[in-house]
Amino acid sequence: MVIKVFLASSSGSTAIKKKQQDVVGFLEALKVEYSQMDIACNEENRMWMRENVPEEKKPSNGIPLPPQIFNEAGYCGDYETFFDAKEDNQVYAFLGLPPPPGSKKARVEEEEAEEEAEDEEAKGEDDQPVSEEEEELLQLEEQEEPVSEEEEDEAAEAEEEGEEE
Repeated sequence: MVIKVFLASSSGSTAIKKKQQDVVGFLEALKVEYSQMDIACNEENRMWMRENVPEEKKPSNGIPLPPQIFNEAGYCGDYETFFDAKEDNQVYAFLGLPPPPGSKKARVEEEEAEEEAEDEEAKGEDDQPVSEEEEELLQLEEQEEPVSEEEEDEAAEAEEEGEEE
């Protein structure tokens, strides 16, 4: 999956330039693979970006400003939504990417997967078929009445007397 950042290489707006630099700098710091798509020098990029930003995300004049961020053809968001994701430490989710190995989020997901696997294993052990002999023993154990200590002593004495004879 390649992240596409639509930028204007020759923008007259310092605000747009700063926003573009912020997005690109942050992606580079995270070592996220991305492509810069220049809309100032390439009419195809400009048209593609304008057509693929969802209507509800377009400003009132209908022309979205850079930077606009996509994961392949899927729209991620503009600078404001990127900034919010960055503040909430949710950039990977915003970009539609799995968290990097070793990150806190990745460890939590690994632990949850391990717990699920252990639960499935435990269920499998409980659901094991029981042999006929084991089934009979279980039934006999259930049928036996509990014996008091006195009855056990009497039974042991009777056994001893039977052995002496």
